[in-house]
Amino acid sequence: MEATIEVNGLRKRFGPTVALDGMSFSVQPGHVTGFVGPNGAGKSTTMRVILGLDAADEGSALIGGRPYQSLRCPLSHVGALLDAAALQPSRSARNHLLWLAHSQGLTTERVDEVIEQAGLRQAARRKAGGYSLGMRQRLGIAAALLGDPPVIILDEPFNGLDPEGIVWMRAFLIELAGQGRAVLVSSHLMSELQDTAAHLVVVGRGKVIADAGVAELLAAVSGDRVTLRTTAPSEAARVLEHAGATVAALGDDTLTLSGLAAERVVALLGARAVPFFEVAAHRATLEEAYLELTRDAAEFRAVTGQEASR
Repeated sequence: MEATIEVNGLRKRFGPTVALDGMSFSVQPGHVTGFVGPNGAGKSTTMRVILGLDAADEGSALIGGRPYQSLRCPLSHVGALLDAAALQPSRSARNHLLWLAHSQGLTTERVDEVIEQAGLRQAARRKAGGYSLGMRQRLGIAAALLGDPPVIILDEPFNGLDPEGIVWMRAFLIELAGQGRAVLVSSHLMSELQDTAAHLVVVGRGKVIADAGVAELLAAVSGDRVTLRTTAPSEAARVLEHAGATVAALGDDTLTLSGLAAERVVALLGARAVPFFEVAAHRATLEEAYLELTRDAAEFRAVTGQEASR
């Protein structure tokens, strides 16, 4: 089965609320795709539609070219974690996984393999109801892997993980993608996907805002901004503004400018003998890129003191 997810024109209302407003994107094999946006942006609803748990009013969602409802032994096609609390608390983790495995014709040996993969070997025979949220996330990951599926869908998998667990999760996601799987991971915190996602689908108010590689998004948000540190800020500003740059002071010895490449800044200042000790092209972080893209898409945001006084 082809390891892809294709979402095309999904629309979904819950009463008067528009949850999805033409959501369209694809997830390709071989890398982690971050599915990011503010709370209420439509991420969880999209995942539920992909997995056949909600019906869209319009549009389609296909896994390997087929709707979820048509898949035989679906765990061998797609593994998903949407709600880490969706388990029988009186069962041990191993029995929970055995029940799922036997429903799909999978072996006991496969259960033990995913327990090991998810780091649950020492806690596998404990009742799942006593697990912390982070341990339940690991159990959900183990369940998603039972059928060794080519497609993995995880909704906020970092919730409840301690720092060690977050590091483990990042490495694990990269490993899964490196095996050629299509991995879709939702989050509303970009820091969780730092150095993990190669591609981002940024959503807000039920639609896609940006759909691009991480490097492409960072370059677009970074723009042509340059940071300059100099002992002669006034003189440097005059030279650079004369050359067409827009210059602003960040501190006593630091300027930020746009309109000129870093190499051109160095050449201009060198030609005029203006002293400087650092010139660097600005590189936006994923957090900056996310905040810039979703600035107008958040359902709720903090009001600044200046805004509140108006």
